[in-house]
Amino acid sequence: MSSPSQNTLKIGIIGFGPFAQFLAKTMVKQGHSIRATSRSDYTDLCTHLGILFFRDMIAFLESNNDVILLCTSILSVSQVIESISFHALKQPVLFADVLSVKEYPRDLLLQVVPQDSDVLCTHPMFGPESGKDGWKDLTFMFDRVRIRNEVTCSSFLQIFASEGCRMMEMSCEEHDKLAAKSQFLTHTIGRVLSEVEVEPTSIDTKGFQKLVQVKESATRDTFDLFSGLFIYNRFARQQLNNLELALESVKQQLIKRMNEELDQSIYTPYN
Repeated sequence: MSSPSQNTLKIGIIGFGPFAQFLAKTMVKQGHSIRATSRSDYTDLCTHLGILFFRDMIAFLESNNDVILLCTSILSVSQVIESISFHALKQPVLFADVLSVKEYPRDLLLQVVPQDSDVLCTHPMFGPESGKDGWKDLTFMFDRVRIRNEVTCSSFLQIFASEGCRMMEMSCEEHDKLAAKSQFLTHTIGRVLSEVEVEPTSIDTKGFQKLVQVKESATRDTFDLFSGLFIYNRFARQQLNNLELALESVKQQLIKRMNEELDQSIYTPYN
């Protein structure tokens, strides 16, 4: 595989939804050559952005990419990877992903990516909303799963480092453990708040305003993303169980205190 000239890369993106478009704009700004393919036709948008769009997967794979970046949903990534005709690759490639779970895509890629190609698992911990004013100090997680071509890998990581991202190297397993306690838990609380129809009131405290923000942030993302965080992160199930147990524990503590405080002759205990 040829080294990228002046640290610029030919990056092929599979799945060109809103998140891929968000990343691609910065990549183009940095001078990288971007190609894309997707189930939907983004020809006009790509032309506007200065990106070459391929409707045909084989032609996309034959276009001599240095990097192939998977920007699909968690629920569809298995089907997408299965659809890749690896025999069409003309040279070794760095395969990277940006999914919000990490062990799952890592295992899929290691099963099918040719041995002479590299695998890098990443998770930009931000999106079009949180990153709209720049990526400075926003966290970018990565795991060098199988890297031989350090030049290409370093050039790809530099895309994010040069924008001021907080670069965090960790294993896919460690990421999923932490993400279950943070990202999945936040999404779950936000979805629960949505179910009880939390809305701003005229007497909101600062704390309640933050709860409304959590609800709005969580529901801005699709339920497919939320369910993917649960289904394909093996640590998320325990976090959901822990949340259920914690809620029941708090409820029982309240009931116990209420029954201790209230006059039993006037009030009926709550069971």
